[in-house]
Amino acid sequence: MKRIIFLMFVVFVWFVSASRLHAQGGITTFDAPGAGTGPGQGTLPQQITAAGTIVGNYVDTNFVTHGFVRTAHGNFTTIDAPGALRTQALGMTQARIVGFYFDTSHVRRGYVLGPDREFVSFDAPGAGTARGQGTIAAAINAASTVSGEYIDANFVSHGFVRTADGTITTFDPPGSVNVIADTLGINSAGTVVEQYVDANSVGHGALRAADGTITTFDVPQAGTGPGQGTFPEAINVEGTISGNYVDASGVNHGFLRAPDGTLTTFDVSQAGTGPGQGTIAGGSNPSEVTSGQYLDSSFVSHGFLRAPDGTIVTFDAPGAGTGGTNCFSISPSGQAMGSYLDSNFTFHGFVRKP
Repeated sequence: MKRIIFLMFVVFVWFVSASRLHAQGGITTFDAPGAGTGPGQGTLPQQITAAGTIVGNYVDTNFVTHGFVRTAHGNFTTIDAPGALRTQALGMTQARIVGFYFDTSHVRRGYVLGPDREFVSFDAPGAGTARGQGTIAAAINAASTVSGEYIDANFVSHGFVRTADGTITTFDPPGSVNVIADTLGINSAGTVVEQYVDANSVGHGALRAADGTITTFDVPQAGTGPGQGTFPEAINVEGTISGNYVDASGVNHGFLRAPDGTLTTFDVSQAGTGPGQGTIAGGSNPSEVTSGQYLDSSFVSHGFLRAPDGTIVTFDAPGAGTGGTNCFSISPSGQAMGSYLDSNFTFHGFVRKP
């Protein structure tokens, strides 16, 4: 039986002006009001929309996580679920936000936050109710279909989709031992992309169509050992999937999978070639511009943008320390977004104009 709990209120804290906003060389850096300035604290954006609105999280001085929304003009809204220990915002459309929070028993609870500020909390059938278990809402499309994962009583992860009327369908790709859905995406056609690992701890990609059909895929050059394999990150409105694969030497490489299944692999020339180094693709917009980051031979992360013709431009956020620059998402207009670590290992957000 689905446990759908409607919380008719939400704690919303509005900030009417941008806080600690800086711009340099086409890159605007920002910090959410209330974000801590110590190591491991700060601002961690997750997604940017066509309107330039950014959703993400910040960690305060007490290491408590809060969700936030930042408009294209730099105005912030903090999101805290009522009674939650910690709240995270992971995805959004123009009208709704999804994520999860930890309740007072440290159980994860999924939520949808609507334009009327109604906060709808839900649990996937089969989700565990012990500390660290529960439901994570990761992405939402324009039809208000939510995709995500739940962790059962045995700490095994599974995928789910939730339609606008609250119906939840759970699923597992064939051969899956654990679904890795923190970066799971869903497009306007209702197609879900996810990562999963098999019994040998090898990563694979999977697509779930709106009719429930599941297609698995692997990049041929991917390694087949533990921690290796294929790891999709996002799907765009056209159905193109972006992500990375780890080869038999433990090196990361970027890939794009077209809607017809055609695979394109690529590397940033400055990327390191040792284990744990290499190229990691983030999102791809309808113009097939792909964002991401690469790790150099010193394990420092840098941002990149790849054009459809394969041309790659690299960049670093101003103020980025040895922790580097990580580029997660790109809007239809080409605004790239992510976070960087300063020399104090504090996180900050950035937007790079096309």
